[in-house]
Amino acid sequence: MNKELRVLVTGYKGQLGYDCVRELKERGYKHVLGIDREELDITDEKAVHDFILEFKPDVIMHNAAWTAVDKAEENKEAVYAVNALGPKYIAKAAKEVNAKMFYISTDYVFNGKGEKPFEVDDPKEGLSVYAVTKSQGEEFVKEYNDKHFIIRTSWVFGINGNNYIKTMLKLAESKTELNIVCDQIGSPTYTYDLSKLMCDMMETEKYGTYHATNEGFTSWCDFTKYIYKVAGITSVNVKPVTTKEYQKLVPSQANRPLNSRLSKASLDKAGFKRLPTWENATERFIKEYLK
Repeated sequence: MNKELRVLVTGYKGQLGYDCVRELKERGYKHVLGIDREELDITDEKAVHDFILEFKPDVIMHNAAWTAVDKAEENKEAVYAVNALGPKYIAKAAKEVNAKMFYISTDYVFNGKGEKPFEVDDPKEGLSVYAVTKSQGEEFVKEYNDKHFIIRTSWVFGINGNNYIKTMLKLAESKTELNIVCDQIGSPTYTYDLSKLMCDMMETEKYGTYHATNEGFTSWCDFTKYIYKVAGITSVNVKPVTTKEYQKLVPSQANRPLNSRLSKASLDKAGFKRLPTWENATERFIKEYLK
């Protein structure tokens, strides 16, 4: 692969953006630029256009997003600007410079009904402001740049930034019992693994929409128990509660899908390797984080 390719990575201070830059540099790409909101306001169309036309990337890995799901409910316009208009502006500018584009989407675009893993072309009926705006972002990217990789992932964790595993480890320092949701099912995903897949994809022209998570399914409750098992923490009683019970304990939340299982048929069909299991990913992450 041409190591002279120019690659722009947005959301560099986030978990996935950080790992994308790290992986690209490890693979020997010489012109990798990681940026965050300080360098570029993605909701400013002219700024996006000018920045991309000046840097002239061959590939844009667009990871920046509004991810605070509950706060999104009261900030609809701001969330739409970041999650829908931002990707639209990037897709349009990417098209002008003939760049490939990645857009990172989410399991939340589906309604979470049933128990079957969702296929890439299943109807999208997201339950929250965050979900709807991410779905709108997908549609803009499809409309404005045909050289796109849309990747729906779920329950991400990475070494850079905050995530669920770090929160649970921190809570173990002060709590002896935790109420954790047991009826939302999905796949925890390590950004280190996802970034490797993205770099593999980048070296192809197999454009389209993909589901990419670590293998296997679990609940938040069982995920939490596994985190504590791997970290050797025995002082916390993890108590299973349903989503309805949890909403009573912690009101004013956005609706979340109960079924976040995503089918990997799209990856298989395109010949991309599936990611390792979520258990394996969790073990590697905790070892790295606690060292």
